[in-house]
Amino acid sequence: MRIISGKYRGLNLASFTAENIRPTADRVKESLFNILSPRIYGAEVLDLFCGSGNLGIECLSRGAASVHFNDSSRQSLTVLAKNLARLKGENNYRVTCQDYLDCLKSARGAYDIIFMDPPYRAEYGLPAAEVIAARGLLKRGGVAVYERDVPFPGECPLEITDSRRYGRIYLTFLRAVED
Repeated sequence: MRIISGKYRGLNLASFTAENIRPTADRVKESLFNILSPRIYGAEVLDLFCGSGNLGIECLSRGAASVHFNDSSRQSLTVLAKNLARLKGENNYRVTCQDYLDCLKSARGAYDIIFMDPPYRAEYGLPAAEVIAARGLLKRGGVAVYERDVPFPGECPLEITDSRRYGRIYLTFLRAVED
């Protein structure tokens, strides 16, 4: 895993392997950030299932105002800490170790970008979208990105604006339903 663009371009990130760990592939990540590129500079970002921090650190590299990294796994947060330590002088992030729903329910304010890249076997997408919508956690014009090996499940309280397939991976882009 490496950072694709920005001030940390080329930085190789520490990673780990485990049965439920599946970092975003470089090809998928590059496509994702080509789509999000105009939204990142100055953005407030939530990396809800951050793992090693791959997506959030890419945002910091590209000028995001702040990134909130969250994961319920202490092992993931240990790897994240190693990666964040390599970002000399970077301090516009915070890290929490919470269940994804607890993180969303305790969020302070809204975000421009929310990454939802949960373990594939878990059905976390719809419950997360429901809390994001109910609490107004996406700013006007904000986007939530859901990565999974199947399309986004069922009816959603957020509007699905785009869905793309990259091999076995689906990226679904969601936004708040506007009145």
